[in-house]
Amino acid sequence: MSDPLLATHGLDAFYGDFQALFGISIRVEPGEVVAIIGANGAGKTTLMRSICGLITNAPEMVRLKGQPIGRLRADEVARRGVAMVPEGRQLFPSLSVEENLLIGGQIGRPGPWSLDAFLALFPVLAERRHMPSTALSGGQQQMVAIGRALMANPELILFDEMSLGLAPIVIKSIYDTLPKIIGEGMSAIIVEQDIVKAMTVSNRIYCLQEGRVSLEGRSGDVSREQIAEAYFGM
Repeated sequence: MSDPLLATHGLDAFYGDFQALFGISIRVEPGEVVAIIGANGAGKTTLMRSICGLITNAPEMVRLKGQPIGRLRADEVARRGVAMVPEGRQLFPSLSVEENLLIGGQIGRPGPWSLDAFLALFPVLAERRHMPSTALSGGQQQMVAIGRALMANPELILFDEMSLGLAPIVIKSIYDTLPKIIGEGMSAIIVEQDIVKAMTVSNRIYCLQEGRVSLEGRSGDVSREQIAEAYFGM
């Protein structure tokens, strides 16, 4: 049996003396979309940060294509094919839209995504490519954050709270592009507060509660009752 694209094995994570994750084991197969749900403080962002190297772990706790990456720095993880769209977008305010996008491509990984390819996906940004990123709407800034990650041509892209603070029509527009992004052969992990949206776009789902996996299953097979129990501990 071949290795999954990504797997965590008994992943623990700490902020100083505070333990945020307890023995998390998840997997992501090639071409798969996995959703991570859970209440605020459940450990979702900590899990994402651990995967992409922003939190250091024991090497074997995070494996990419069978290789241990838990001890690698974030830039080393990115060069191996993992990119994250962070919560709150975190664009460089002093740079233009185009400059923010080009930063993602500095890793130099080959692949289908270039500046022109991304701007063809979001033509509204092509018209604003020379504007400062701070001049964009929240939804347009989220598009830029997605583009910055895509420009690294990752094999696995992490979306941390992709719809947070955005209007429903903007969320729908962004999610409508997801099949085109994943259709390029990528896998994705999506942290999402909207449980219905998470179930709709994913193949499998994990629920976290107080730093532990409380539910795992195929998105189409998990009931609302199971989610409520796993989410709230009812």
